[in-house]
Amino acid sequence: MTKFALGIESTAHTFGVGIVNFDGTILSKVNDIYIPKEGGIHPVMVKEQHLNNFRLTIEKALIEAKLTINQISLIAFSQSPGLGPVLKIGALVARLLSQKLHIPLIGVNHCIAHVEIGRLLCDIEDPLTLYVSGGNTIVSAFESGAYQIFGETLDLAIGNMLDSFARDANIPHPGGPKIERLALDASKYIPLPYVVKGMDLSFSGLYTAAKRLLNSKKFNTIYTLSDIAYSLQENSFAMLTEVTERALAHTEKKEVLLTGGVAANKRLQEMIASICQEHNARFEVVPLKYAGDNGAMIAWTGVLRYLSEGSHTIKNTIIKPKERMDNITIPWRN
Repeated sequence: MTKFALGIESTAHTFGVGIVNFDGTILSKVNDIYIPKEGGIHPVMVKEQHLNNFRLTIEKALIEAKLTINQISLIAFSQSPGLGPVLKIGALVARLLSQKLHIPLIGVNHCIAHVEIGRLLCDIEDPLTLYVSGGNTIVSAFESGAYQIFGETLDLAIGNMLDSFARDANIPHPGGPKIERLALDASKYIPLPYVVKGMDLSFSGLYTAAKRLLNSKKFNTIYTLSDIAYSLQENSFAMLTEVTERALAHTEKKEVLLTGGVAANKRLQEMIASICQEHNARFEVVPLKYAGDNGAMIAWTGVLRYLSEGSHTIKNTIIKPKERMDNITIPWRN
C-alpha cells in the first residue's frame, strides 16, 4: 500500500504544506506567505497569519494531492532553525495531527531539507551545496556522517541583505527579483566593500555602503539605482562564488547544487556555473518552485529520517530555533 507524508514548513514568512509519497513523488505543494506592508518580517504578525490560515492551507494541499487526511501515514514539520514564535505554530499543528490521526511524527532541519529536495529533484548524489535565502547563506557538503559547513555568513544572510537594500530604495517586496531586473539596465560598476574572511562572508559592510550611495549627492547624477543594484549583486555574488569555489577545490566534489530563494537569480547561476565548468563539476539548480521554502521538502526529508530511525517522540519535537545543520546525523546517507 502506498504511504504518504504531509510536511509542514513554518520557519519564517511561509506556512507551507506539501504531500509526497514514500517513493519521492510530490503530490502537492501549497504556500501561504506573509508579505509585510512595510519593513521586514514581524514574528508576531507572521504567527497570527499562520494561525489563521494553517487549516485552509492543509485542506488545499490535500485537495491538490487528491487525498483525505486519513490517508496520510506520516507528519513532518520544520523543527529548526528559524523564528521561534513561528516555528511553534508548525510544531503545534504537526503534534495535533499526529496525535489525532495516531500516525508517526518527525522533526526536520530546514537547511537539510533544502539539500535533500535538491538531491531528489535534480537526481544528484553527493553535491557541494550553496544554500542562499532570506535567512541563511551556507556552503555545505556531506562528510563524516553530517552536512559539514565549509562557509557561511557571519552576519546578514544574502537574501536578507538584498531585501533590506530594496526597502531602503523603496523597491516593493520581494526585493531580490526586482534588484536583478534593475541590474540589467546598469551602465557602470561602483566599487563596494568585498568581505571574505577565510571561508566565511560578511554582508553588513556591503549593505551599509550601498545604502549610503542612495543618500549621496551623486545619486541620479553620477550613477543610478540600476548601477547600485548591479554593483551590489556583482560584489555579493562574487563573494559567494569565491567561497564556493574554494570549498569545491577542498572537498573535490563532482557535483554542485544551488538552492534557496536567491538561487533563482540568473546572474548568480552564471557565476556558479562558470566555476563548475573550470573544476569539471556537474552544476544543478533546484527548480524554482521548490528552491524556496515549502512543505514538500520537509515531507521528503521526514520520510528519509523516518525510514532510517523511526518516529520521534513528542518530547523530541521541541523546536530548536538556532540548531545548525552540521550538528545533525544523516543516517540515510551512511
